[in-house]
Amino acid sequence: MVEKEKVREVEKEKEKEKEEVKEIEKEEIIEVCPECGSPRIVRDYKRGELICQDCGYVIEERYIDAGPEWRAFDSEQREKRSRVGAPITYTIHDKGLTTIIDWNNKDYYGKAISVRTRAQLFRLRKWQRRIRISNATERNLAFALSELDRMASALGLPKSVRETAAVIYRKAIEKNLIRGRSIEGVVAAALYAACRQAGVPRTLDEIAQYSRVDRKEIGRTYRFIARELGLKLMPTSPADYVPRFCAALGLSGEVQRKAIEIIKKAEERELTSGRGPTGVAAAAIYIASILCGERRTQREVAEVAGVTEVTIRNRYKELAEKLGIDIIL
Repeated sequence: MVEKEKVREVEKEKEKEKEEVKEIEKEEIIEVCPECGSPRIVRDYKRGELICQDCGYVIEERYIDAGPEWRAFDSEQREKRSRVGAPITYTIHDKGLTTIIDWNNKDYYGKAISVRTRAQLFRLRKWQRRIRISNATERNLAFALSELDRMASALGLPKSVRETAAVIYRKAIEKNLIRGRSIEGVVAAALYAACRQAGVPRTLDEIAQYSRVDRKEIGRTYRFIARELGLKLMPTSPADYVPRFCAALGLSGEVQRKAIEIIKKAEERELTSGRGPTGVAAAAIYIASILCGERRTQREVAEVAGVTEVTIRNRYKELAEKLGIDIIL
């Protein structure tokens, strides 16, 4: 008897739910504002309100968001519709999908694990290392991406640049462009290309400083990868270097704006063509620091920009003469 009563209660609840669904479906979709008759209705899901955009009348409160509760950032996530776990990252060889058994021999409460359990965990860790890197390609990726992360950290690059560099390296592996070239050289070239794509350029000398290969090999590998992968990279603008150089020199935002203004005028008159972008940026910063009363010496600017004092002297004289800038030394 008790079971029959429970079944009846469940059936009644299902009937109520069906009736509620039918009532919701019967409700008319509001297309115009009942106050002013405007069709411009906005759904504010943060506040849960249905608002008229013209008169501001709140048509409905506690408005329900009928959209999906999951978020997808690429085709793989859209197919899986996963609600849990960390986002997929290309900076890890397995995209961050596997779990890691911690080497700390303590349980959740901080208590020491027994000797028997510890031996079992040791075997699990050993097999986990073998499973995570199962073939030569994954072994290559694991080493290359750790090297990429080391270089990016040393150069102070954001996560978005690291992700782009990892994607470029993965494409190079897919097209078998790694064969006959060092992993460090291809990683450095991918990082250099990613910096240019993201608009936070680093010079080949800076990349070579933290890489295990020389500048010449990085440049040669970069040109080969860019050609084979069809990377369309525009020439680096001197203005891209200005914020970083000004920050290193401790200059204000006024000097930075003035330097970018000088560079834009020089680009309009085609004074930057055939010139190194770092040299032009350094010369513009040197001129702007004098004009704004925050003077820095040519040696200080040259050390930050990675160019010689002679380069700065030649560039700033050329810019001052062609743009008609009066500099009082």
